[in-house]
Amino acid sequence: MPTRMDRHPWRLGPRGQRWLDRLLVGGLLLLALGHVVAGQLGSTVFSVLEVVPLLWRRRHAWPVFLAVAALSAAQAFVVDEPTVGQLAFPVAVYSVARWAPRWQGVTALLVGYAGAFVAAVRWILGFGAGELTAGNLSPYVVSIGAIVTAAWALGFAAQSRENYVASLVARAEQAERMAEREVELAARDERSRIAREMHDVVAHGLSVIVIQADGARYAAAKDPDVAVGTLETISTTGREALTEMRRLLGLLRDGDTGVAPQPGLDDVRHLVDEARAAGTRVEADLPSAPVDVPDGVGLAAYRIVQEALTNVRKHAGPGATVQVRVAVGREVEVEVRDDGRGAAADSDGHGLGLVGMRERAAVHGGTLEAGPVTGGGFAVSARLPL
Repeated sequence: MPTRMDRHPWRLGPRGQRWLDRLLVGGLLLLALGHVVAGQLGSTVFSVLEVVPLLWRRRHAWPVFLAVAALSAAQAFVVDEPTVGQLAFPVAVYSVARWAPRWQGVTALLVGYAGAFVAAVRWILGFGAGELTAGNLSPYVVSIGAIVTAAWALGFAAQSRENYVASLVARAEQAERMAEREVELAARDERSRIAREMHDVVAHGLSVIVIQADGARYAAAKDPDVAVGTLETISTTGREALTEMRRLLGLLRDGDTGVAPQPGLDDVRHLVDEARAAGTRVEADLPSAPVDVPDGVGLAAYRIVQEALTNVRKHAGPGATVQVRVAVGREVEVEVRDDGRGAAADSDGHGLGLVGMRERAAVHGGTLEAGPVTGGGFAVSARLPL
């Protein structure tokens, strides 16, 4: 898989850029030695002064261009022959078009055209190429102007390409960050979903097992037959909880887990029977026939009833009666009400049951209300749209 650095085009690093500029300046100065050999002191001085600023052309393109342009204008009045230093002018124009703001690049191009005319005049006069006429002047102006235009066009194209590549890289990095964020959110949602499932399965199964175990302990001394039946209920509940746990762990693996499917709305009746077997008095008002509802909604309703019954066993107290009602119309209505301790029930404040039930309802666009009711007891009421 390509890394982020692989998406960047190859380019010289800072050190390579410095050495390239040094080689450019050194090559031009080497050519300027011809003026020294010819004894042209003025041409030598101007060549050195025009070429040396190119060392800073990348970071200070506009000041370097202004310096080279000013020296080129002064040279036109002091020296009447072409010099090697004049090669620095198109390089400075390129640098401005490449690294400076757009308006500075356009200004440099216009200055270059004016300089082409001045240079053409001085060259004609310096070479003694006849009279200063339009016919003699045009070839020089066009030739020098073409060099300036080419330098500006190359710099402009390089700047445009760099901006385009930078925008592509920025968009790619933004897309990568968004993809990573989506993966992180999906993983967090999946962890929350599995945490809710595990809480419901473990809390429900263990609450039944604890209650049955307490009952079996007291019944064993007086009626061993009752203890045997209670232990059988404990065994069945433990196996069912283990099966559900295997299914949840199977969600973390690829492929078929080979375990039972997730429970649905029709399995609420099993929860009621299980609660009754555990000694809880339950009055149930459930659909008389199987109901076809979306799997997600059915699972949410099942888990809400399961968690509500678990809370009744944990907090309502002995002798509490529970009313469970499930109705299906344009939405699934779930209500679990008990006449136990209600607001007086003990709680450590660390439970996740109500939080998980509200999250389940919210996932399907539903609502859930839970709290003590007038006259004692506790009620959980949920509505899940279909």
